[in-house]
Amino acid sequence: MGKRLTDNLSSLYIGAANSLKPKRARRKIVAYVESYDDISFWRSLLAEYEDKTRYFEVMLPSQSSLAKGKKTVLMNHLGSQLGENMIACVDSDYDYLLQGRTNTSRYIIENPFVLQTYAYAIENYHCYAKGLHEVCVMATLNDHELIDFPTFMEAYSKIAYPLFVWSIWFYRKHILSEFSILCFCSFVKLDQVSTRHPERSLEVMAKKVNRKLHELEKKHPEGIPEVESMKKEFRSLGVYPENTYMFIQGHHIMDNVVMRLLIPVCTVLRREREQQIHDLALHDMQLQNELTSYQRSQIGVDMVIHRNTNYKDSSLYKRIQQDVERFLKKIK
Repeated sequence: MGKRLTDNLSSLYIGAANSLKPKRARRKIVAYVESYDDISFWRSLLAEYEDKTRYFEVMLPSQSSLAKGKKTVLMNHLGSQLGENMIACVDSDYDYLLQGRTNTSRYIIENPFVLQTYAYAIENYHCYAKGLHEVCVMATLNDHELIDFPTFMEAYSKIAYPLFVWSIWFYRKHILSEFSILCFCSFVKLDQVSTRHPERSLEVMAKKVNRKLHELEKKHPEGIPEVESMKKEFRSLGVYPENTYMFIQGHHIMDNVVMRLLIPVCTVLRREREQQIHDLALHDMQLQNELTSYQRSQIGVDMVIHRNTNYKDSSLYKRIQQDVERFLKKIK
């Protein structure tokens, strides 16, 4: 009787163990990404399309070295190597807005086995305005809404938009020595942000942007009609004055705009919560215990924002989903 029970348990254990193994009967599609930071984003997106017939394995571009980056992803797998079982997933950078004016841009746009972010980079999705309040709540455990983030980022975008179009004009003309991405970003960064008067930081930025616009228009009058034409073209690409921040360099938006906004907001929210604890504590021991518990529960806003996934209602994210769906239809 004991042996039979032991055998039954062994059989159940083996069956359970086998059920935990990946179903190798499914078709594996390898997705190469640029860096460690990109793995989570593409894993989350592609997992939505896994079923009994297929699954994705998200990998770095090289299995034989530590080489990473967009060039490594694309150049290692050009031509026939990318296909039904192997795709590349890359940041768009400016290649999407260049619309085929360089070899890389043309390759990314025309190759059905290359998925792109449409936004400049994954950082832009982490900075998606509608998700920023949730980032603050997770970091501070305080749901008080101090700033309307979507309205703020829309205002920021409208100020940056005309100078942004000029920066792309220079990029398309290959005149980067006169007005590079770095130079453009220096005009559209935020200085110190006040949580009581956040609009003041935008007013300071607007003055710098307007001065540079007048300078460029005076120096390059031939570019004015081309820039106006580009604005019409951009609308067809999903680039509007209201969402420009999604197409500006991702690290800049993260470090010099959004974090400069979130850090003072989170500081105020934490102080509010701590003051509430002070006001409600009945004695010193309860006060210290509650403060310690609250402080241990906090997470740095810089960590939270890199885990932020509240961007899935973005129109740009939905474009990536449409590309995945087109790819899956093609391989059927």
